[in-house]
Amino acid sequence: MASPKSLIFQLHRHWDIIETLCRQSRDLPAFEPPHLLAVIEHFTASDDATEPAAILRSLCTAELLQPLSRTDDWQINPLVLDFVRGLTREHELGLSAVLKARVEAVREATALLAEGVDQQDMDSVRTGAARLSDLFRQITRQLDADRHAILELAEKAKASDASMPIARRYRDVLDAYDQYVEPMNEMMDSGLGGTFYPHLKLAVQTLDRAEESLAIRGALYTQRLQLRQVAQQAKELRRLGRIVAQQCSDTLLPLREEARQHNVLSSAIGTLLGRVRKRGLKAALRSAPGSNTLPGWQRERRTLVHLGDEVRTLMADALHFEPKVQAFPEALAGHPADLNDWVDEPRLKQALARALPVDNLLLWLQQHYPQLKDATLLRLYDELVREPDWQACLQAEEVRTPLQTVRVRYYPHHVQARATSQNEVSHDPSH
Repeated sequence: MASPKSLIFQLHRHWDIIETLCRQSRDLPAFEPPHLLAVIEHFTASDDATEPAAILRSLCTAELLQPLSRTDDWQINPLVLDFVRGLTREHELGLSAVLKARVEAVREATALLAEGVDQQDMDSVRTGAARLSDLFRQITRQLDADRHAILELAEKAKASDASMPIARRYRDVLDAYDQYVEPMNEMMDSGLGGTFYPHLKLAVQTLDRAEESLAIRGALYTQRLQLRQVAQQAKELRRLGRIVAQQCSDTLLPLREEARQHNVLSSAIGTLLGRVRKRGLKAALRSAPGSNTLPGWQRERRTLVHLGDEVRTLMADALHFEPKVQAFPEALAGHPADLNDWVDEPRLKQALARALPVDNLLLWLQQHYPQLKDATLLRLYDELVREPDWQACLQAEEVRTPLQTVRVRYYPHHVQARATSQNEVSHDPSH
């Protein structure tokens, strides 16, 4: 087992790599070594070819990555995966049955606490309070994770392709509403059918009674403080449960109603089109309820269009328009630093044409115009590559070029004079 300090240090050092792998773990439960090396190389700025392999070995040694049995693949440590997903809000929607089971466990812990208060058994009181505190933390964490998971489901459904059938776009939304939101609403019911609020209310009352009993018996302040803190957790959990249930319903209910209305409308349109195809438009509309004949239109009188008073006033003002004399302000001296970004582009193109061929256009610009800022230099590079006066060829090898503030990793362009046409070659005396 790796040292916790080593694991946390490697997680801090290679956070970008682990975060990317955790995001990809939604689709890939395990990773092959070439895939891991490709992800590591993406976040490695060094030119040393052996560094990605060294980073992979350090991740495996610290047990951030664990080997799969009978294969050469690696998976992310489950503890690290849960920790990273908790920080980045990358949660899967949990099961309402798990939440219901934890709420039932709250009832059992409350019964143990009440039994300890009645029998004046301090061990049962401490055990029940500690168990309640742990359950409250678990339920709070699950509610927060499920809220973010439902928001992500809604955003994914809204961002999907609009041409996709709505039943397919909103399939996860409908499943989440039927399997999670509705059972959660039943559990959050404050009436006799609910279990969340009655159990939490009983837990709060039992904790208050236990604190009062300890105060009468003259118990230690730390023991009463523990019960008071657990009671505050229960009250905050009641508020959080109500908010999360309302947010989940407000997020998924409009999408669910949209899918249902779309299904009803599609069914009605399909039925009507079937009647039109079989019996014709006139017979289909006559057989439809509430319609006897085809709609018809006729022109009863001609409509005259004339200008309104506002348009007439505007046109009169335009005819009598007199421009006002505006005095220009005095010329202001520009900042000396602004002159560094000024480039005589026609002269630059002439100089580049005389220097052809050029192996690396970006290096040529950097050597001849070192005073330019990085953004201006990259803009010129992008424009010169697209110039029709010469031919720019993309090289196969990737290079890195340090500029003033950034370092660029790119495939350079080789610029050369454009080849002459076939007609010009045929008229050349040398041929």
